[in-house]
Amino acid sequence: MVNSKIIELPTTRHVLVELFQRITETLNPDVPHIICTVTNDLTYDRRMQRICRSLVKGGYRVTLVGRQRLDSEPLRKESYEQLRLRCRYNKGKLFYLDYNWRLLRYLLSHPFDIVNAVDLDTLLPGFWASRIKKKACVYDAHEYFTEVPEVVRRPLVKRTWELAARLTIPRLRYAYTVGPALAEALQQHYNTPFAVIRNVPLQEKATPEANPSGAPVILYQGALNEGRGLEYAVKAMVHLKEAELWLAGEGDLSASLRYLVRDLGLEDRVHFLGFILPENLKLITQQASIGLNLLESRGLSYYYSLANKAFDYIQAGVPSIHMAFPEYRRINEQQRVFHLIHELTVDSVRLAIERLLQDQAYYHQLQQNCLSAREIYTWEQEEAALLDFYGNVAGRG
Repeated sequence: MVNSKIIELPTTRHVLVELFQRITETLNPDVPHIICTVTNDLTYDRRMQRICRSLVKGGYRVTLVGRQRLDSEPLRKESYEQLRLRCRYNKGKLFYLDYNWRLLRYLLSHPFDIVNAVDLDTLLPGFWASRIKKKACVYDAHEYFTEVPEVVRRPLVKRTWELAARLTIPRLRYAYTVGPALAEALQQHYNTPFAVIRNVPLQEKATPEANPSGAPVILYQGALNEGRGLEYAVKAMVHLKEAELWLAGEGDLSASLRYLVRDLGLEDRVHFLGFILPENLKLITQQASIGLNLLESRGLSYYYSLANKAFDYIQAGVPSIHMAFPEYRRINEQQRVFHLIHELTVDSVRLAIERLLQDQAYYHQLQQNCLSAREIYTWEQEEAALLDFYGNVAGRG
């Protein structure tokens, strides 16, 4: 296993790490080195954990670079290297400038064969470092970055990120994203081909479990950010006296949602679980009766999304409620595993939850469909597409 590290630049340790890497690459010249870059902490990033482990299994040396937060948990040992960059600023424009500058310095001072820039907020350093070093740059679009609600509602911020996208994405040869609809939208907008590598979980054979308290659990897992329909879900709980709402995650709305729960007197039935380690999140999901993925149509990123939580619910055998957006309609036409709603209101959320809780035949059919579909939507199958993609980038195809 490879030890995890936190890197602050420049330091003596940085020089020693670089020297060790150069010696390793000299001894193993045929092993391509991929550096994956993200702006988030690494402990809870299940998607990148799966990708990096698969790349190592495929014969690559992998380094995952993220950020060091003030409250970051210690990193666990992995089969790939992990580096955290400590920034002076932790949010807003200054954070992105600070992190991108530190990431560029890191990439320029460390050897690599491929840089995998995850989302637009790490693409500029990856793009320019790969150009300077004449190495390959891969764009991993986890979302349509310039179309997320936090960006869409701020015209100047949107124009700035769109400029960064226009300077880089059309000049890239290699890019992929998480779903067919999003790939088509990005390809049309930037005139760059996008492969599809879905963000699906490892296959699980566990069966759904009842909540120990006996109350039906409505579960949301993911960031507590705007545009996720969380306010509607909380307000719907006023009318759902017998159920509990569990929110697994934190985000920009963490404080305001807690105030809303307090104001509505729902502290005993709406529970904030905070950040959950991936292995614990699986156990929590298995206890849920219903999964939630409620997205407002406030940007093309959400409209064309194919959220990993949708597959997590399927894998756990948990029927879930989604918006009737293209990717969820496509899956439901084939597998009928979701309950889809066409508008996001408190009443539409309440009625959807009541239908699933009260119509036992309907619920049971969706649950059985999930247990069948989870044989299809697995990382074990998606891993082959990932390795084929990077094989072409590395000249192994």
